Amino acid sequence: MINFFYESNGVQLEEDKLSVWIKGVIASEKKTIGEINYIFCDDEYLLKINQEFLQHDTYTDIISFDNTIGNELSGDIFISTERVAENADVFRISFDEEIRRVMVHGVLHFCGYKDKTTEEKVLMRNKENEKLELFHVEQ
Repeated sequence: MINFFYESNGVQLEEDKLSVWIKGVIASEKKTIGEINYIFCDDEYLLKINQEFLQHDTYTDIISFDNTIGNELSGDIFISTERVAENADVFRISFDEEIRRVMVHGVLHFCGYKDKTTEEKVLMRNKENEKLELFHVEQ
């Protein structure tokens, strides 16, 4: 089950299309879906989570809390729509494309992909691009 929650105003996503796509991403990684919660919020909301749970005093676009057991993916993915909008401007892409990238990034973490080292970052970016293509194919 994929749930969408909005802690800030102004963003409304095409939840049905995104859910179908995320389920396809999960299946493509030979995983099953438990319960994934997307919580869309503003910078201050996510900063407080970053400070409280990770002891980081920085803004970020995403924080994921993984509750996966075995191959069944579950967890909470917090996304700052303010960071996503700013990053979309910087990278000169649409907000919708950047939000999909961040959404799939969280799911890929649940699949076991990391992004701490240079090699991990390259693999993560390649996986993001691969999974973004699935969205375009399914639509």
